[in-house]
Amino acid sequence: QVQLVESGGGLVQPEGSLRLSCAASGFTFRAYTMSWYRQAPGKERELVATISTTGGDTRYADSVKGRFTISRDNAKNTVYLQMYSLKPEDTAVYYCNALRRSVPPTQFWGPGTQVTVSS
Repeated sequence: QVQLVESGGGLVQPEGSLRLSCAASGFTFRAYTMSWYRQAPGKERELVATISTTGGDTRYADSVKGRFTISRDNAKNTVYLQMYSLKPEDTAVYYCNALRRSVPPTQFWGPGTQVTVSS
């Protein structure tokens, strides 16, 4: 059974930090590109960060560059999102995504974890 389980969300003050984790099971984690998305109330889901299968390539949304770092541990089947200098506009539900560029593509989503940045 495929599972992606996010953790680490919560309430944090502006300029604070959080580290999100996403534990994967039920599929070959190392074969999947992993990403973090987020969705704020009333807005569309947006891509925050992506990491390649080996971790050698990472990409970020302009809004989080220099503040967020995505990483993965293929031995632990886990992907992380370290977030620094959090802003109120980072408030959203954060989702973990696994994508394999097969034909057709195979994709899995976690249930999400809430991040709230507020004083």
